[in-house]
Amino acid sequence: MITFTFAVLLLLITPGPGVLSTAGLGAAYGFRAGLPYVAGLFVGSNLVSLAVVSGLAAIAFQINGLRLALLTLSTLYLLYLAARIALAGTKIAFIEARKQPGFWAAVTLQAINPKAYVVGTTLFSGFILWPDALLAEVLIKFTIINLIWVPVHFGWLWSGASLKRLNLPPAKQRAINVVMAISMIAVVGLAALSA
Repeated sequence: MITFTFAVLLLLITPGPGVLSTAGLGAAYGFRAGLPYVAGLFVGSNLVSLAVVSGLAAIAFQINGLRLALLTLSTLYLLYLAARIALAGTKIAFIEARKQPGFWAAVTLQAINPKAYVVGTTLFSGFILWPDALLAEVLIKFTIINLIWVPVHFGWLWSGASLKRLNLPPAKQRAINVVMAISMIAVVGLAALSA
């Protein structure tokens, strides 16, 4: 169970579309304005996990061409986000929000977020805790995942809101952008490997 919990933490703190957009929303609109968005990400993340656990995602991905089409679109989108971040120069480049996204935008983002499916599949099928008690295992995994998910996402929201108030030197801002872009490319690699 300790290994599972550590894996959850590592998979959830890795920047992906959800956490980067959460930080961007915090930077653009502040902590309080980001709360409905985080609530939507939470609901969307749990819906994706339910789709993975129930097998619905696996069934959908068996449709000819659907898996490849979604993977291609998601990969292109994530590479686009990584490029935007890396090429932002000295301005910290969390995903900029021109219009404040809300609850439903976040639910939709999680539904097409390849990292959410990779994380769900890895956590629910890669770590067998009790092979003879599937329901108990799934419930405990949902509990552990959500107990870590909530503070991680509130931390990203707070980080975005806090970075807005800082006046970091250009070299530090550039370094943050490079680390975020590399993280996004790693997410693309994970999604491609899971295919």
